[in-house]
Amino acid sequence: MAILYSDASSQAGASSTDAGLFSLDLISPEVAAVLPEGYKMRSLRKSDYDSGYLDCLRVLTTVGEFDRSAFEVRFDEFAQSPGSYYILVVEDAEGRVVGTGALIVERKIIHSLASVGHIEDIAVAKDQQGKKLGLRIIQALDYISEKVGCYKSILDCSEKNEGFYDKCGFKRAGLQMAHYYDSK
Repeated sequence: MAILYSDASSQAGASSTDAGLFSLDLISPEVAAVLPEGYKMRSLRKSDYDSGYLDCLRVLTTVGEFDRSAFEVRFDEFAQSPGSYYILVVEDAEGRVVGTGALIVERKIIHSLASVGHIEDIAVAKDQQGKKLGLRIIQALDYISEKVGCYKSILDCSEKNEGFYDKCGFKRAGLQMAHYYDSK
C-alpha cells in the first residue's frame, strides 16, 4: 500500500522551511492507495531540486540549466499564488522523484466566473514507466481540479498520446495552436 502524507511536517525529509505548495488533503486517498508499494504522492517541495525532480522533467522536454537558488525563486513565485499552482510528485521508496505533473488553475470571467484546471508537464522517469504512474498523476490532478472548484480540466497532448489520455477519461475537444517566440 502506498503512503499518503497528511501534512508537510510529517513528510520524510521535510522541515517546516521545506513545506509543499499545497495541502496534502487535496491528494486523492484512492489514487494514493493504488501506487506501487513504498511510493508516495505529495506536493512539490524546494528540496526536490536535489531529489530528481528536474531529471524527471527532462524525460518530457528541455529543462535548461539553473542553480538551486533560481529554482527556489520560481518555487516561491508559485507559493505566492495560492490556489493557482498544484505541482505534485511521486517519489519511490528511496525518496527519488520518479513522476510529476502540474495543475494550473485559470480564473475566468465566462461561465459565471468559473475556473478551469490546466494539466501540464506530466513526466515519469524512464525506468518507472509501465507502473501506471502517469495514469495516477493524471487522476490525482483531475481530483484536485474538481476539489478546488474547476468546472473542467483540460490538457494538450500529441496525437500519439491521445489514447493514453482517453484511458484517463479525457476526450478530444479541439485543436491546440501555438505561437513560439525567439529565445532571449
